[in-house]
Amino acid sequence: MNSGPLRTLVRYGYFPFMVLGLNGAAYYVVAYGHSYAWLALLIGILLATAFAAERILPWYEEWNHSHGDEKTNIFHAIVYEAQNLNGILTIPLVAWLTSGSLNAGIWPTDWPILAQLILAVVLADFALTYLHYLSHRFSFLWRLHAVHHGVARLYGFNGLVRHPLHQIIDLVLGTAPLALAGMPVEVAALLGFVITVQLVVQHSNVAYALGPLRNHLAIGQIHHLHHVNWGKEGDCNFGLFFTIWDRMLGTFHPEPPRPITARDMGVDEVPDFPKRYMDQLAFPLHYKPGEGVQSGLKTKAETQKPPQTAAAQARALHDAAE
Repeated sequence: MNSGPLRTLVRYGYFPFMVLGLNGAAYYVVAYGHSYAWLALLIGILLATAFAAERILPWYEEWNHSHGDEKTNIFHAIVYEAQNLNGILTIPLVAWLTSGSLNAGIWPTDWPILAQLILAVVLADFALTYLHYLSHRFSFLWRLHAVHHGVARLYGFNGLVRHPLHQIIDLVLGTAPLALAGMPVEVAALLGFVITVQLVVQHSNVAYALGPLRNHLAIGQIHHLHHVNWGKEGDCNFGLFFTIWDRMLGTFHPEPPRPITARDMGVDEVPDFPKRYMDQLAFPLHYKPGEGVQSGLKTKAETQKPPQTAAAQARALHDAAE
């Protein structure tokens, strides 16, 4: 199965198929008035393709081995897509509630749907990149966002691992302003689909080729560096689609300071990150950033605090300065 031609097909065909092929199919479904139920089928194809490609051409073979997180990640994916759907379905309600007041009707609804989608992607990418940046700077946001970073490996499903409260923040601050501007439901549905594709590709354990786009798209090895458990060294490359916003923030790092290994993912303070879904939901209540290596589930009274790591000390000093 892992023959040379097949690996070559995955290396050069994975990115175009996922980003151009599936997004193009979704555009056809929406723009030509077909049932949105077809988008669910396309998401199934997206995940199945990622799973198969990861077996054919993985970045790290170890990331394909079970880490006891499959069921939890499936729960995360279901909740993630359900909240996206809720967000899309509330757009008509938002438009009705804000008609004549907050809704200024400034969205260019007379543009072709494709042009509206491109505009939505650029605006959402800017907003979500900056929120991501803030989520690494403020401890109350980092507690929620750390659920995404707690994974010890990267593979397609990891892109949909989010604490529900953090996803709500993303929806409210990152994409709700677009709805208030008058973005139509059709464009919102496509935007949600495109973001799902991007998250899966961004976290896929697939050694796909990007050629000259490598340093301009926030995927592949660029995003691997963001997930390393090297303390503050991973506070870079926050972009979802493009690296331009990181370049403006001064947080774009195209190359790691040292080679990344399969065991360099996760949160350095929580090496035994909880695997169960409910434990991950409760994780922000117990996790104390900057207080050294901890289980994330035990209070100070339940465990003796070990010495702080260098990375933990750096985060503690940063939080104290704020």
